[in-house]
Amino acid sequence: MSPTPRRLLRWRSPLRGAWLTSVLGAVLLVGMPVVILTGLLSYIAYGPQFGQAIPADVGWLKLPTFDWPADPAWLYRLTQGLHVGLGLVLVPVVLAKLWSVIPRLFQVPPARSIAQLVERVSLLMLVGGVLFEIVTGVLNIQYDYIFGFSFYTAHYFGAWVFIAGFVMHIAVKIPRMRAGLRSRSMREVLRTRTADTVAEPFEPDGLAAADPDPATISRRGALALVGGGAALVAVLTAGQTLGGWTRHAALLLPRGRTLGDGPNDFQVNRTAAAARITPDLTGDRWRLTLTGGSSPVVLDRAALTAMPQHTAHLPIACVEGWSTTETWTGVPLRDLARLAGVPDPASAFVQSVERRGAFNRATLQRNQVLHPDALLALRVNGADLSPDHGFPARIIVPALPGVHNTKWVGRIDFRAGG
Repeated sequence: MSPTPRRLLRWRSPLRGAWLTSVLGAVLLVGMPVVILTGLLSYIAYGPQFGQAIPADVGWLKLPTFDWPADPAWLYRLTQGLHVGLGLVLVPVVLAKLWSVIPRLFQVPPARSIAQLVERVSLLMLVGGVLFEIVTGVLNIQYDYIFGFSFYTAHYFGAWVFIAGFVMHIAVKIPRMRAGLRSRSMREVLRTRTADTVAEPFEPDGLAAADPDPATISRRGALALVGGGAALVAVLTAGQTLGGWTRHAALLLPRGRTLGDGPNDFQVNRTAAAARITPDLTGDRWRLTLTGGSSPVVLDRAALTAMPQHTAHLPIACVEGWSTTETWTGVPLRDLARLAGVPDPASAFVQSVERRGAFNRATLQRNQVLHPDALLALRVNGADLSPDHGFPARIIVPALPGVHNTKWVGRIDFRAGG
């Protein structure tokens, strides 16, 4: 049974039709693969081969892994910034696309053939998946750990539901999208005023209204509205990367705005208080233990500061999308590896004095340990690290996800190959 005009009376906008839906779909067809690819790259950057990516066990959804590059230093900043930033910018386009196809979501009966059943299943996975990813992603950016489940696990598996629906939907809809794009000229649409805007011809299985209302906005106006919404979202997120006074405009990335004083005034996810770091853990009794050689090497902060220091201007980027570039000074990790008796380590296992937390430890790859700018940082921007930024010592490695730049380091185990 086809949807009758009576059922479509509630959806009377004259803008709905194959052309507008196809234009919005074309934008998503270009943008969404970038969001998907950068999201999967973020998972690989976390080092699933070391069991430190979340979720650790993904079954047959396991991705091919490789050593995440340490050059260029801004690599993770770029990939994760694109994932979060572009994902947020596309939200107005996603909502507009859902508005444009809403009559089809309530079609009765939902399927009258195998092809339509595939289309409906793909639509359910596509819509459900993208809404779940958007809602949980935005909430995770805004608030700390508000879910009663692991955000990372849910986001990973939710992404695969969306990816499957996205691929199926493209396979079914690409011919219709091409036809829809060819049905009108973009130049003609951009020249058409509201008063001259007319509805597309009604088809029982189409999107156009059976009895359309008069236009209250032109198609070019609708595109401008969606584009303006995307531009506004971009403005409200870009400040976390641009820095300076624009950081205060980053309303959609509140943890990317400001924290600290003077040289330590830059972003942080977990404060020392939240991590339960007390002065007795990081004060005069603090020691760094290096293992991996014939016997442990124990150093206090004075011994570390007496070693040759290296300074590097490096970004640090978080999975939530914020990033910052600061000037770090400390002891190169490769010097510490030699001191520990492992001059050519295959990896390094770093532990924080923080007793709890999903990221109080990290395994670093060989290329990350031996990179000349990979540091056990003691100072930032010419000043000692603040407690919130990891005093007395923290890891800073080029292109490494922020949470693996372990703070409040207490032990490093350099592991030889073999």
